[in-house]
Amino acid sequence: MSIKDVGVQEAHQLQTTGGYTYVDVRSVPEYENGHPEGAHNVPLLHRDSQTGQMTPNPEFLAVMQANYASDAKLLIGCQVGGRSSRAVQMLTAAGYGSAMNVKGGFGGFRDPATGQVVDDGWEQKGLPVESGSPQGMGYDALRQNVGGTSDATG
Repeated sequence: MSIKDVGVQEAHQLQTTGGYTYVDVRSVPEYENGHPEGAHNVPLLHRDSQTGQMTPNPEFLAVMQANYASDAKLLIGCQVGGRSSRAVQMLTAAGYGSAMNVKGGFGGFRDPATGQVVDDGWEQKGLPVESGSPQGMGYDALRQNVGGTSDATG
């Protein structure tokens, strides 16, 4: 199954009127510094405090499965679109049929060779942004549902 990409303006429309949940797969500090309004946070990678390198979050899929049914309408976003694309591939392989990659993510994607913006990000388009970790939407809250029966989308 191929990955469906949506731009940030379409993602915002789907989030506000289409019943989609935006899941930001950036690290907790990135999310807390600013994210699309209403976005949940389930990091695909964590920054290793000793090496400073990004390392895979071994709980990513378990946290997603504990909080979102496989038929949930999900918008998956990150900073520019790379991590979210990988996350959508993982989710699709795990049976999620309605997960879409948000092209441009939060900060926009630039062509590495020219530096030109290829896909505008959420922030560049002036879409609603919030910071911090809203109650029930941050990673710590969502992670608590692993092993339980809670559904953060309901």
